[in-house]
Amino acid sequence: NPHLQFKYQHLSLPPPSPMASKTDKTNAEGKKTLTTPTTTSTMDVTVHPLVLISAADHYLRVARGTRKRVVGVLLGTVRKGRVDATNSFAVPFEEDNRNPLVFYLDHNYLENMLGMFRKINAKERVVGFYSTGPSIRPNDLKIYSMVKRFVPDEVSTPPVFLIIDVRPDRQSIPTTAYRVVEEIDTNATTGGNEMKKNFAHVPSLIGAEEAEEVGVEHLLRDVNDPTVSTVAQLIKAKMSGLGALTEKLVEMKDYLEDVQTGKLKINLTIVSN
Repeated sequence: NPHLQFKYQHLSLPPPSPMASKTDKTNAEGKKTLTTPTTTSTMDVTVHPLVLISAADHYLRVARGTRKRVVGVLLGTVRKGRVDATNSFAVPFEEDNRNPLVFYLDHNYLENMLGMFRKINAKERVVGFYSTGPSIRPNDLKIYSMVKRFVPDEVSTPPVFLIIDVRPDRQSIPTTAYRVVEEIDTNATTGGNEMKKNFAHVPSLIGAEEAEEVGVEHLLRDVNDPTVSTVAQLIKAKMSGLGALTEKLVEMKDYLEDVQTGKLKINLTIVSN
């Protein structure tokens, strides 16, 4: 099943900064924009396998074969601006394709589900919401405002918005994370100020604990595509393995040639292995 196939990626991220500083900028329209964050800035979002699997299952059950998207709530923890999304649950959601301003999200269902999840794991709290996108929609800021009401008041890090791309032709990491920033637009002509909210991109990566990795490996072993014959699967697996072996052999050949010509110094650790 292509919706369940993903790979772990580790990103080099800057050290956390507890508070973002005030910044000035001028946009393309000549308006001076003053950004004044008042909360702890989100540094990055780590998405666990259970979130990806749940979102893919949610999409397959509700919106497969349609142009609809699905929306759910992200649960997890936050530490020094780093969001760890460890769990999620689906939320009933509908929107009018002809009028993007009309949508329905069952906040009563959200509140009841959140209460049950708290009984199971009190450490997990609302850290944001997800959508299968695959891009930002006009209603997403309104959904953000609704979800933010369920974030505890003592938490300084605001919720995040995560787009999980479930399209089977996606080759890169299937997640894109955003945070909301408040900007004050100052019009040089009228001198008036206007507060605006926009989504700003934050780094996202796929992470898992050891127990989660073992569970995902066992799950993927049992995934079977009924449209592909067993012989074809075996041939495809053999070709994939031989292709990987060829790449390794070519890499070894290039290294040995560079050592022989003097471009690289011999590394006994590499040679002994």
